[in-house]
Amino acid sequence: MKKIIILSLLLLGFVMAAQNSFLDEQKKYKRVRDALEEKNELILKSLSDTYLNIEKLNILFIAYKDEAILELYAKDKDNSSYKLLKRYDIVSNSGTLGPKSAQGDRQVPEGFYHINRFNPFSNFYLSLGINYPNAADKLRSDAKNLGGDIFIHGSFVTIGCLPMSDDKIKEIYLYAVFAKNNNQTNIPIYIFPFKMTEKNISKFSQKYNNDKKLLAFWQNLKEGHDKFSNTKEGLKFTTKKDGLYVFE
Repeated sequence: MKKIIILSLLLLGFVMAAQNSFLDEQKKYKRVRDALEEKNELILKSLSDTYLNIEKLNILFIAYKDEAILELYAKDKDNSSYKLLKRYDIVSNSGTLGPKSAQGDRQVPEGFYHINRFNPFSNFYLSLGINYPNAADKLRSDAKNLGGDIFIHGSFVTIGCLPMSDDKIKEIYLYAVFAKNNNQTNIPIYIFPFKMTEKNISKFSQKYNNDKKLLAFWQNLKEGHDKFSNTKEGLKFTTKKDGLYVFE
């Protein structure tokens, strides 16, 4: 019996440590502690105003390159649908509309990604890594080096990333930390060339009418965009051999 009790207590300790370990690990870094001191109350109020629980928080990002906007969606992890929580200005950009396909092309990626790194000591204050190149990028490009190290980050400068300013990255980063601490292993980020309205599709189809491959890619992105707009649920997809997405 004594051994069972000891094992039970150890197991409980491991579970509690696992639940808090990511946030605790992040708190070791001064910039994260400073962000918590400055932004925690604001975040708690935003969540409370939308009836969300920080201990159940899951998030999703959507970026629109032409409009220079990053949207933050949130939900309780027990629910399936997200709701818009915040909009942030992307404070600088590089490249043009169209996907990233090679190292040094200065392009911001377009497609369906997730956050794969947290950097609390970034050269750009705080940063969240994006899993570019994904499987679709690799299939669409024949470049020997597709590049990488694409981030949502602080500062006002960029080469292919999404800079948010040091002030705004503090809360964006913390939202992601809280979600990760709630065991959200996949924080999606969907990056679109522009708001994919019929008006914009018509406008940019005329502007890029000589690039049929790009227009087909954008129509494929619109499928995912419309599916999320209709359901507000995270997308599930696979990738075809031509590098286009297939949505479940």
